[in-house]
Amino acid sequence: MESVENAAVQPDRSRSRTRLNLPAGMAAERLRVEISRAVSVLNPAVAGGGGGGSTPSPTRMSYSDRFIPSRSSSNLAGFALLDNSPSLGSDASKEEGVAVYSMLLRSELLGGDAGPLSPGTPDKNSLVSAGVRDSTKSPLSPSRNLLRFKSDSRAAGAPCHKSESLSPGALDFGTTGASSSPVKLQRKVSRVPFKVLDAPALQDDFYLNLVDWSAHNVLAVGLGNCVYLWSASTSKVTKLCDLGHDDSVCSVAWTHRGTYLAVGSNAGEVQIWDAIRCKKVRTMEGHRTRVGTLAWNSVTLSSGSRDRNILNHDVRVPEDYTSKLCGHKSEVCGLKWSFDDRELASGGNDNQLFVWNQLSTQPVCKFSEHTAAVKAIAWSPHQHGLLTSGGGTADRCIRFWNTSTNSHINCVDTGGQVCNLMWSKNVNELVSTHGYSQNQIIVWRYPTMTKLTTLTGHTYRVLYLSMSPDGQTIVTGAGDETLRFWNVFPSPKSQNAVRDSGMWSLGRTHIR
Repeated sequence: MESVENAAVQPDRSRSRTRLNLPAGMAAERLRVEISRAVSVLNPAVAGGGGGGSTPSPTRMSYSDRFIPSRSSSNLAGFALLDNSPSLGSDASKEEGVAVYSMLLRSELLGGDAGPLSPGTPDKNSLVSAGVRDSTKSPLSPSRNLLRFKSDSRAAGAPCHKSESLSPGALDFGTTGASSSPVKLQRKVSRVPFKVLDAPALQDDFYLNLVDWSAHNVLAVGLGNCVYLWSASTSKVTKLCDLGHDDSVCSVAWTHRGTYLAVGSNAGEVQIWDAIRCKKVRTMEGHRTRVGTLAWNSVTLSSGSRDRNILNHDVRVPEDYTSKLCGHKSEVCGLKWSFDDRELASGGNDNQLFVWNQLSTQPVCKFSEHTAAVKAIAWSPHQHGLLTSGGGTADRCIRFWNTSTNSHINCVDTGGQVCNLMWSKNVNELVSTHGYSQNQIIVWRYPTMTKLTTLTGHTYRVLYLSMSPDGQTIVTGAGDETLRFWNVFPSPKSQNAVRDSGMWSLGRTHIR
């Protein structure tokens, strides 16, 4: 029975040998020789005790089941993974180069805290001081294109606009074909006011202008029927004037030099006060009701009133006013002279924006695109003829105009009532303050009109806005009876920033 089973098994073994997929010209005996050679290499003891396998002839081609690719045709130079520098003269120099390369590679890929690979590896500071990062100074430094594909299509000598660095942050993960120029870091703006002043009786009235900052670093604030001066240099508060119980302050505006302050009253008077001596210089009449907005050029003071008129007062002449500008059909709530003192922009509760020149009593430009009151007006100090205006609750838009061509440039929906606009003197940016419904302050970058930051903190509409003489700080006021100071814009490049200890000290104080 066993002989029969053995006989049945033997043919199967013979068939299994014939099923081996061997290369052409290679016999099964040759495969056994290769296996015995592998065993002899891995375990010489077994080879010595085993049968003696014959050594193959060196001239005969050997086959195996391993695939070893040929790298002779690979273009490794295109990936900057080969070092084509001349070989060094000694093994010690080679080992030192390998150590330097390994340490630098580990430092760049794993960060600056990665320890050395070996005790003899030099530290990172010594490498930097030795100039290892400069591939033109040391053949041991890795290529600047480490882990980046090399572009063969770039013409030799063409300028490179990409950021070349060994840091992993230099890898370009952007869309193919997109510009890979280094991204400019966005300026960080503190979202917390560095100083808060209590301002009791600061009115919550959209049509008034009760805060202005002088060139002498003094803040004028209209509170009820009084005007108070707060020195940003010394934090000293001075009461400038009191209009009495039958009147109230509706607007304040400093001259360009910051010596005299114009005050508009609810009774329709315009008063000029000497801020140094705290003495009234003169009173000018002509309006029948409250004066809610004032604007200076070099020698002319313009006043806008609820009586729908604009009066130009030349302070050098004894007359109350030298010209009257009629055109608005409702209260005039916004006035701004251009920086060259040639054009006056006016906004009214009739949703109209007018531009006047010095010689005409009729507007030279009329813009009617706003659908709410136009109080927020600002001229750009960076581009001649660029005027910005903002609409009230029913409009919510900031619009840009070219007064030279009488054309509309752009419109941005802010999502809220626009109360004030002001351009930065140091950079091409502007700030807007808003009312319903978020009471926020937004810094915009022009001309893209991207939001640089949004500041919150006021619990009422941010109706008042002014800027420090150095152009870095803005002050905002609201019906919550607070004045908040924000560091928003960078310092000027041509002058030193005004940083007095009293102005920059933290805390909350009272304006009166």
